[in-house]
Amino acid sequence: MIGQTVSHYRIIAKLGSGGMGVVYEAEDTRLGRRVALKFLPEKLAQDPRTLQRFEREARAASSLNHPSICTIYEVEEHDHQPVIVMELLEGQSLKDRIQRGAIAVDDLLEFGIQISDALHAAHAKGIIHRDIKPANLFLVDGGRVKILDFGLAKVMPGHLPEGAEDGESLTMDGVIPGTTAYMSPEQVRGEEIDARSDLFSLGVVLHEMATGNRPFTGENRVLLMNAILNAKPPGPSRVNQALPASLDPIIARLLEKDRAKRYQHAADLCSDLKRLKHQKESGQATVAIAVPAARRKRHLAGWKLALSAGIVVITIAAATFFYSHRTKELSEKDTIVLADFTNKTGDPVFDGTLRQGLAVQLEQSPFLSLVPDQRIQQTLSLMGQPPDAKLTPEIARELCQRMGGFAALDGSIASLGSQYVLGLKAANCRTGETLAEEQVQAARKEDVLKSLSGASAKLREKLGESLSTVQKFDTPLEQATTASLEALRAYTAGIHVNSPRGSAAAVPFFKHAIEIDPKFAVAYAALGRMYGDIGENALSAESTTRAYELRDRTSENEKFFISASYDLQVTGNLEKARQTCELWVQAYPRVMAPHGFLAGIIYPALAEYEKSVEEANIAVRTEPDFAIGYAVLASSYMALGRIDEAENALRRASEYKLQNPFIPIERYSIAFLKGDKAGMEREATQAKGEGGVEDWMFNSQGLVLAYFGHLKEARKMSQRAADLARQANQRETAALYETDAALREAFFGNALPARQRAMAALAISTSRDVEYAAAYALALSGDSSRSRSLVDNLSKRYPEDTWVIFTYLPTLRAQLALNRNERSKALELLEAPIPYELAAGTRSRRLYPVYVRGQAYLTTGRYADAILEFRKILDHRGIVVTEPIGALAYLGLSRAYALQSDIAKAKAAYRDFLTLWKDADPDIPILKQAKAEYAKLP
Repeated sequence: MIGQTVSHYRIIAKLGSGGMGVVYEAEDTRLGRRVALKFLPEKLAQDPRTLQRFEREARAASSLNHPSICTIYEVEEHDHQPVIVMELLEGQSLKDRIQRGAIAVDDLLEFGIQISDALHAAHAKGIIHRDIKPANLFLVDGGRVKILDFGLAKVMPGHLPEGAEDGESLTMDGVIPGTTAYMSPEQVRGEEIDARSDLFSLGVVLHEMATGNRPFTGENRVLLMNAILNAKPPGPSRVNQALPASLDPIIARLLEKDRAKRYQHAADLCSDLKRLKHQKESGQATVAIAVPAARRKRHLAGWKLALSAGIVVITIAAATFFYSHRTKELSEKDTIVLADFTNKTGDPVFDGTLRQGLAVQLEQSPFLSLVPDQRIQQTLSLMGQPPDAKLTPEIARELCQRMGGFAALDGSIASLGSQYVLGLKAANCRTGETLAEEQVQAARKEDVLKSLSGASAKLREKLGESLSTVQKFDTPLEQATTASLEALRAYTAGIHVNSPRGSAAAVPFFKHAIEIDPKFAVAYAALGRMYGDIGENALSAESTTRAYELRDRTSENEKFFISASYDLQVTGNLEKARQTCELWVQAYPRVMAPHGFLAGIIYPALAEYEKSVEEANIAVRTEPDFAIGYAVLASSYMALGRIDEAENALRRASEYKLQNPFIPIERYSIAFLKGDKAGMEREATQAKGEGGVEDWMFNSQGLVLAYFGHLKEARKMSQRAADLARQANQRETAALYETDAALREAFFGNALPARQRAMAALAISTSRDVEYAAAYALALSGDSSRSRSLVDNLSKRYPEDTWVIFTYLPTLRAQLALNRNERSKALELLEAPIPYELAAGTRSRRLYPVYVRGQAYLTTGRYADAILEFRKILDHRGIVVTEPIGALAYLGLSRAYALQSDIAKAKAAYRDFLTLWKDADPDIPILKQAKAEYAKLP
């Protein structure tokens, strides 16, 4: 950009960049002044919501005219993107100033007065900053402080221009706006905030200015938020005795947890700070250690005070020298790139194996964070390297620099006679400075993993982890994984294959690992996860159960994974799975997996889509290359009816060039919901020949064809999908495709084909979801006896399963009750699913309890209630998507209006259904019924 001209501004130099903008110094060629130009980062410039937020910053700041708020001159346009032209500031941020220590009380009071006065001006115009922190406060020459960055600003109701969007809605959904360490308690709790939230944040800043330390701290984000909600910091004068004690009640009032007890207006704070400043200047302010009133032994006291001060100065100077010259340890925010071991033994069993073993050991730590292999592979591609390139120390260091990591960690193994020597070294990836290193010997090949465990524990401590967590989370490697190098080698191969080639390709390697070591718990857990990913839930449950039985042979981190997987894949107890994941997050705040489970499985299955969005956003922030996280975001946004945001989530995945079978399926679903036939065709074409996607796409096409009444073509698509799944040996997936076919035949009135397809599905698999769908298809098609048998089987097999207990069994029993004309009994049974009826925990069968309830209301004469149920289906298209009931809800609505004698609405609803099925196969029984009913209307 340097040297280019934007409008009449010539760019001179780059000043800096951040999450919401890149700032350049430029010359205003018309007025001959220097200005700052703020551009959106290139990767965000195409995001409409980010553009709105960027423009909001300009609008919010430009509406304010105050000497302590950075002046916005105008907004220009460059390459169809907005550019903010603002005042060029010279100086330093308050954050940089505080890093040198506490700020003198005179400056503190002056800065506090200026900031509070500026906030008063902003609040008077209904603008809440929401991110007051030292990094957003700039000290310019002459002692003036300026408030920067209104990118998170919120305009209060009553101050929005006509037709403008509320600023709150422009923040990322599920993400609390602001910076955690400076949030108010109400921000932490996700509550509606007002101007008093800014005042709490300013209280945190003033405390930090006064003492050099933040008032609220925690080893991780959860503990930090807990401190904000519950901890009471000491008065600043107790920490910094040079402060007037009268400053303490001012800051304490700002930091009140209850905002009703806090300062209510910035102007009041400004007045108190001015009053304190006047008192100090006139000598009236009291200091924490005041001069004794009695003057006895005055000279002796003076000597003692001087001597004490001298000792303190010497101590501080020594400490400052020591800490400024020691090697910087990692912080809990830093990340590590793990290189491959340099194998000098010539034995291939160590290739990849030791790196994986070291990764398992380091991942036991709640403190350390390794860059995921998937992200490494993505970055290798950008470097022009193959995704499976050997991670030499040089490549690892370059990866670390590119990905914003802090350290690169490499290892080596060499033979020394019959012994082995292992070395580990962590180095700052920017400077090359060694942060920590460790060397150990192993007497035999069988002892290498044990020696690696000991070396990694010592290295963790040297890297800055507390001794207590090293001791607490230090399961020996041969227990955390396996004592067999060959089994670990097979497991490592499965890990490496999974990312580029998918779960199905990884299955043989994990199976081989447990063949070598039948007690390899983590390999069973990985195999269970792979089977779950490809829809083989019965096999997944089998492997996951074995992992659960062996869970004591794993690390604490893996125990959480296995326990959560067991309740998701085996017992189906969603509440226990949620509790496990919440404990997992607390113990390992930097691990992405529990957020993935909560976002992708647990919260959608509980119909808590907002929470799913929140957890998915955390997951993709933790691992931006977590492809399935973007698919989960898209699915949950669709369920919430926010299609634009769903598209944006998938767009972000495309920008990162991420691939996952769920992503094209979600794109296809979005195109369907938008009526975008070209988009649907494009996704279907691209899926051809793609393993893990093609069969799903054929089945999705079959569902869409059936949705519009093209039943003959739908049958062909479903058959192709089932055939492909069988060819890939994915029996449960093939059975689920058969049940999709059985259900639509049953819904459309084709009883015999419905029964045939249901029985064909059961011949392939008797998994939970297959049995449920087959039982429902049989009940709808009049085979109540077989359906009841399956209901009894589900009840016995899954006594804890949340979906079976609260959705599957009540829905099936209610349909069977309707078959027996026990309508009141059906409605009573359908009370249990109400909290879960909008859930989307499986690939299909969504809102079926609602549909059955609508039918029950129709038969009991409660037509208004029936209308509400069918409307519920039509109002949640993002959940129903291509389910047959999405089309049949129009017919149910038609019948309810007709029975209610509301002929005009009945005709309109019938026309909606018949228009939807205008090209449908003419011999479908339910279509014939609909046409006959419509013809009879007066």
